[in-house]
Amino acid sequence: MTDISITRLSASEAGFDDALNRLLAWDDSVDHQVNESVRHILGEVKLRGDAAVMEFTAKFDQLEVASMAELEMSQARLEQALERIPADQRDALEAAADRIRDYHQRQRQDSWQYEDADGTVLGQKVTPLDRVGIYVPGGKAAYPSSVLMNALPAKVAGVAEIIMVVPTPAGVVNDMVLAAAAIAGVDRVFTLGGAQAVGALAYGTETVPAVDKIVGPGNIFVATAKREVFGTVGIDMIAGPSEILVICDGQTDPDWIAMDLFSQAEHDEQAQSILLSPDAAFLDAVEASIRKLVVTMERGEIIARSLTDRGALIQVKDLDEAAEVSNRIAPEHLELSVADPQALAEKIRHAGAIFLGRYTAEALGDYCAGPNHVLPTSGTARFSSPLGVYDFQKRSSLIGFSAAGADRMGRVASVLARGEGLTAHARSAEYRLDQDQ
Repeated sequence: MTDISITRLSASEAGFDDALNRLLAWDDSVDHQVNESVRHILGEVKLRGDAAVMEFTAKFDQLEVASMAELEMSQARLEQALERIPADQRDALEAAADRIRDYHQRQRQDSWQYEDADGTVLGQKVTPLDRVGIYVPGGKAAYPSSVLMNALPAKVAGVAEIIMVVPTPAGVVNDMVLAAAAIAGVDRVFTLGGAQAVGALAYGTETVPAVDKIVGPGNIFVATAKREVFGTVGIDMIAGPSEILVICDGQTDPDWIAMDLFSQAEHDEQAQSILLSPDAAFLDAVEASIRKLVVTMERGEIIARSLTDRGALIQVKDLDEAAEVSNRIAPEHLELSVADPQALAEKIRHAGAIFLGRYTAEALGDYCAGPNHVLPTSGTARFSSPLGVYDFQKRSSLIGFSAAGADRMGRVASVLARGEGLTAHARSAEYRLDQDQ
């Protein structure tokens, strides 16, 4: 069943703001039962380590093992997967990895310092995280692209050890995912999934080492577990459903635009695909393309449900108004399918990734353009950024006072500390003053 009833809106109509807010609303509240289940799993993993991990793996993934050693993939097994996959898949993975690595190398931040007039040295020391955990979905879905997008920025940042977890329900292993791990330089791979995998990474077990940060997508149990362990470890983000917003001037092939909208709608029924255009006839043409093409799609029912429940075709006055609406939405993916995308991009303040021009399909960004496909969703592009090398580096302030500097700034610190009633702070600074002045 692929019937579609897609919402049509006009930015000039009364009530548009309320209609847009209803369209964008997404309930990310966690089911109470899921919360309780995740907390129980995390507590057991923290308390009992490997034993709990093996029990939950048997329960949820139907994979019973005698020891944790059976849940770790050797480097030889990763290399075997790389040799075993078809040549075109290996070539595609390596081409994508090269572009992702090249792009992210330009994000590296270096330490810096300077010396002021008193000879005081100030600066910032940038260091990579010691160990990072990457969660990769498994089972029916296989996401080798997620391996590359999460592991390569960590490698470029200089992370010493990357631990990957990927569930293998009933022992079914995806060689393309393992091959991607080999290409990306992942250090250890465990066939674990769900909240128990997140717990193992966060707290460590006898076999799985504790990490400093956990990145990567997962289902509701994984997302809830990441939210729970935040603070013990860092996390990348709590991701909502996939989103695409297309701004088109009406001059792009409507079939192209329809398929671009499908590219996110096929993820799941909660995904959101929206088109903005000043051309009402073009919106009609795209709607006709949607109805024509959806019946040809393998995931047509998911696409139809996504577009019916959360999709929209919105008429705007002009491209300036389209930019204003886009900034309100702050989409994960934004396609500017217009004659002068660079000019329009200047007016965009909030978007996870901006795709410039008619030939730039969002799907290229998912796999091989180079920039990261881990992007802020649900309007969080207003204050957050794509995953990058900077997420795997941390900064320490450098402060080294000379005697002259300690005297000059110590007098400032003394006044401020005594103003706050913190006498020890004041005297600590005063001990270093030049008593001859």
